[in-house]
Amino acid sequence: MNAPMKSAARDTRVDQIVKLAVMAVGGQGGGVLNGWIVALAERNGYAVQATSVAGVAQRTGATIYYVEMLPDTGTPPVFALAPAEGDVDILIAAEMMEAGRAIMRGFVTPDRTTLIASTHRSLATLEKVMPGDGRGDPAEVRKAAAIAAKEVIAFDMEAMALKSGTVISASLFGALAGSGTLPFPVESYRDCIRASGRGAEASLAAFELARTAAETRAHDATPQPTETRTRMQGPDTLRRDYEALEARIASLPPEAQDMARAGLRKAVDFQDIAYGGEYLDLLAALAAKDRAAGGEDHAYAFTVNAAKYLANAMAYDDLPRVADRKTRAARTPRIATEVSAQHNTLVQVTEYLHPGAAEFASLMPARIGAYVESRPSLMRLLDRLVNRGRRMRSDRVPSFLMLYTVAGLRRWRRSLLRHKTERAHMVNWLDTATTRLPKNYDHAVETLKIRRLIKGYSDTHARGLSKFDRVMAGSALVEGRVDAAQWTARLIAAALADPKGTALDGALDTVRSFTTKGQKAFEA
Repeated sequence: MNAPMKSAARDTRVDQIVKLAVMAVGGQGGGVLNGWIVALAERNGYAVQATSVAGVAQRTGATIYYVEMLPDTGTPPVFALAPAEGDVDILIAAEMMEAGRAIMRGFVTPDRTTLIASTHRSLATLEKVMPGDGRGDPAEVRKAAAIAAKEVIAFDMEAMALKSGTVISASLFGALAGSGTLPFPVESYRDCIRASGRGAEASLAAFELARTAAETRAHDATPQPTETRTRMQGPDTLRRDYEALEARIASLPPEAQDMARAGLRKAVDFQDIAYGGEYLDLLAALAAKDRAAGGEDHAYAFTVNAAKYLANAMAYDDLPRVADRKTRAARTPRIATEVSAQHNTLVQVTEYLHPGAAEFASLMPARIGAYVESRPSLMRLLDRLVNRGRRMRSDRVPSFLMLYTVAGLRRWRRSLLRHKTERAHMVNWLDTATTRLPKNYDHAVETLKIRRLIKGYSDTHARGLSKFDRVMAGSALVEGRVDAAQWTARLIAAALADPKGTALDGALDTVRSFTTKGQKAFEA
């Protein structure tokens, strides 16, 4: 019998190489962090090499920074140019999904890799373009990290950077220091930051916050449910009127009250106190029908969903609302925070607008707008006059006043064509849902949920409305079937699967294939 082969002894000189990878997207200071790590190694007598593989562009691709270091013995070492699977000692991820990407690529292994990751989210392009909720689940990444890594150091480093007035690279550097994975004194880290010059104080503040959290191995606490009640600000008379409306919510089923409060705030913010009253009137009528249909046995799911989607239907995105959002006082400090502007920084804000004839017609009084819309020649003329891209500097007085004037049209909103159109559409949708309620409770609930397909304005709104109409038509084909709710839910999911509606076309073809109504409609 042959003796088992002995494993070759490892070269201790190779084992001394520290291999570190940083995964970051544009704007997070990955290059600065990479430079600090190189400077840190050189300050402590290490030979070091740093490389980077850039993504496509900022915010559309991540950059991988790779560093190898070794105690300098006078003999030039040979370093690798890129990380290899299963051969990374320290992996720094500037965002939670970047940590997931590193795990998927095999850079994180349980026998050697310390994973340092910020738990905040910077949504990827694919997550943003999904018609529905396309966000990835960071909890799944946390679970995978716990299995894949030797040790995980994860907390919100972005919040620490923002609190200190800097970018996340300083927090990541602090977490690296606090992890103890590199044999360098903390003061060397601080010296590297000080040597960078401008913004050093803010970077040091973020560095210390993250270093302390990493040393104590602090992790984000499980988020606790927050109270949805908020005290409205404004004149005493209006606050009393609002509180009177809010008191009416107590008559609704308990399961729907939190959602109703959120819906009331949305309706009032969209228009006024009276509009909030209209919202509660409609919701109370729907709740009464829910009770009559045995809603208690279904935890009043119909009323809960009505509270949500009715508010969305009433607070549609028209031009006055868009202009109102762009001219609110809270927007300026929010933008300044997002771009990390200092108190003496001049921030310029450019709005990219492309209104068409339909948007302008929607701002007309209902009768005039309907007259214009019914005449193609007038619509073509209006389109030639207004349909061009515009760039407006809303930080300048003329453009701001123009937007502010459009926002002021909200006081006449109820008399405009868009409001009349939206209200008629909403009434038809609610009538369909309430008609189905006593026949098939679950199907009525799914009918309410179809409203989630409509959002945005202009072309985005048109695409959503088209999908809404097609799903409503599909839900009518399965009406009367025991599994009508399940099929309607599948149609909604298909509509949300892709922007073009390819999945929805396939789902509708499937529905038509097994329903008599669908076959007749297809033949016709």
